[in-house]
Amino acid sequence: MSETSGTDSAASTTATPASAPVAKKVPFERTHHGHTFVDDYEWLREKESPEVIAHLEAENAWTSAQTVHLEGLQNSIFTEIKTRIKETDMSVPNRRGSYWYFSRTKAGLDYGISVRIPVSGPDDWTPPEVGEEPLSGEEVIFDSNVAAEGEEFFSLGTFSLSDDGRWLLYGVDTTGDERYTLRLRDLATGDDLADTVDGTFAGASLDPSGRFVFYTTVDDAWRPEKVWRHVVGTDSSDDVCIFHEPDERFFVGSGFSRSGRMMFVVTGSKTTTGYWSISVDDLEAEPQEIWPRVDGVEYNVEHAVIGGEDRFLITHNRNRADFELVDVPAADPTATGRPVLDDIDDLRIEDVDAFADFIVLSYRRGGFARVGIIRLGDSSSPFGPLQELPFGRETGSLYVGNNPEFVQTSIRLHFTSMSTPAVIYSHSVADGTDTVLKRQPVLGSVDLDAYTETLLWAKAEDGTDIPISVVFRKDLHRSDGYGGPASANEGVGDGGDATNGSPASAKVEPAPLLLYGYGSYEASMDPYFSVSRLSLLDRGVVFAIAHVRGGGEMGRHWYDQGKTTAKKNTFTDFIDVARHLIDTGWTSPDRLVASGGSAGGLLMGAIANMAPELFAGISAEVPFVDALTSILMPELPLTVIEWEEWGDPLHDPQVYEYMRSYSPYENVTEAAYPQILAVTSLNDTRVLYVEPAKWVARLREVGANALLKTEMVAGHGGASGRYDAWKEIAFEYAWILDVLGRSDVEIEP
Repeated sequence: MSETSGTDSAASTTATPASAPVAKKVPFERTHHGHTFVDDYEWLREKESPEVIAHLEAENAWTSAQTVHLEGLQNSIFTEIKTRIKETDMSVPNRRGSYWYFSRTKAGLDYGISVRIPVSGPDDWTPPEVGEEPLSGEEVIFDSNVAAEGEEFFSLGTFSLSDDGRWLLYGVDTTGDERYTLRLRDLATGDDLADTVDGTFAGASLDPSGRFVFYTTVDDAWRPEKVWRHVVGTDSSDDVCIFHEPDERFFVGSGFSRSGRMMFVVTGSKTTTGYWSISVDDLEAEPQEIWPRVDGVEYNVEHAVIGGEDRFLITHNRNRADFELVDVPAADPTATGRPVLDDIDDLRIEDVDAFADFIVLSYRRGGFARVGIIRLGDSSSPFGPLQELPFGRETGSLYVGNNPEFVQTSIRLHFTSMSTPAVIYSHSVADGTDTVLKRQPVLGSVDLDAYTETLLWAKAEDGTDIPISVVFRKDLHRSDGYGGPASANEGVGDGGDATNGSPASAKVEPAPLLLYGYGSYEASMDPYFSVSRLSLLDRGVVFAIAHVRGGGEMGRHWYDQGKTTAKKNTFTDFIDVARHLIDTGWTSPDRLVASGGSAGGLLMGAIANMAPELFAGISAEVPFVDALTSILMPELPLTVIEWEEWGDPLHDPQVYEYMRSYSPYENVTEAAYPQILAVTSLNDTRVLYVEPAKWVARLREVGANALLKTEMVAGHGGASGRYDAWKEIAFEYAWILDVLGRSDVEIEP
């Protein structure tokens, strides 16, 4: 599919509605713990109802009419994104077995093309230089553009290869509901086998030998509950369930270790983990539990070989909230573990990757994602010291990249920051040297030196310091020019002026600012570079991320202080960040837009009710704004497992009252709301479209200027093709710029 503009021509042929849709009221009573809530818009939950579809389409028509004046700006932003992104591009090859695997994208095509070439020999660890033309011996193993032909939505899920490169297991979703059809391809012939499994969850895998497929299915609430074993070449009706998790709090999944010697079955709730192992020597054996599952204990297992012995490296929080790392014998995993690290006081340990001669630790320190290497010795002295890989700068995020081989001499790493395009490089473990393999290309007339970033700190109402990542154009934010604090770069990371973020001159004009937040599930919103964001920065908009509690940026306590009956800290933190940015001169209420999606959409709905006067606009993507209703319905996807995140209002009256006090839909009042844009997807199974549909109907009832845009063929992540995704971004950015009063600014792409 080729796209050349940022808007759909179909909108111009639709009659312009004279007024906003008014959803009818059908009172529906919901009673819990002696409290009755009358929900006038619950009827919108009937997804198959023609009346509901007609209402959503009417909302789309109204949104199109209200934003028709922005079509030119949408086209401009779409063109900027398209011009700045290298459409014909390729990934850095990764070695797996006897092949280098990588992907290509081509101008005019929505999806990637997976290809490979043979390695030159067993010692070939230098990835080939890939250009726009095919390499000698290059073989296409999967073209998503071909697979997506005739489909309005396409998502490639599982992509699992056998060790010898003969077999490919892949999963396809063509509706957006995140349910995949699994197929097997013989890469020697390019033909698919008759093996087909419908309705699977994400994350299926092919065993290293290519004999078995392991996949997961869901229950009636769409919770992954069973792991199945399929013998390649047989009918799926003969598949065997090897594991069933009956507890509704837990998701289940499976996968193979990097070593290729162990398969793991994993169960996880929000606070508790269970692991079972099966040796690849006998994949038809029963899974063996590694540690007894204990409520409140989370752990992660990686297989390693140390001193010639099979060991399990276990990251766990049995004794330390920010986790510790031990190793135990694989043959007796309940034996007393050896600590891998002695000094972990300031680390939030997140993950460990085992290789033949070293292990790689991913952790957080000082709010940033870090990576360190521990060399392996013999059984008497198994672990060397942690060698942290430095940034060479004060802000940024370092991650472990794709490293599929167990025996390798270097590791693939990724670095990015708010003003630094992503860099992929190889770090030699032997000598510590780094080789840059690729820098994220940014095309057009972009001068990357024009952008800078800083770290600010806001004081929450309870005295907690909340970090704020900020990026902007230097030439648009200075004391003698337009919009922004002259001291924005002073004291970065040293507790100086950046801590307060005070402007150097009281004459500085407040800047238009987009403030993003999430704050749930211990997810860290690390600073990252975005090509599309340049369209905002170049129009004078400052972009900031509020690292509020409920996320994981500052450690496990940061999460604990923003969940269940401490959830309101997430909302008040965001409001305090907004006030800080206003009070210190960065922006003003008429130049401030807030943005967040999914659980971050709950944040958006809450701050709209709690502090509407602080914002000119709020953009909410797939927003979780009818939280209490959803969490009271255990039959819905994800609900029961969510009780450990939000609390259980169905059985606990205190939790019910607490959630009732902040749930956005129930707390809409007669207030002067900022402009609001809600974007959702009809087939979203994580946050159902009905939540923003009800929210907008209620907001409009009290006179708010609220728009609803529903993608009628998409899921939680929005449109699937990259060009449609860029169009979605262009639409939302155009709306934001219009609210900020910057829609008339013209820039060079």
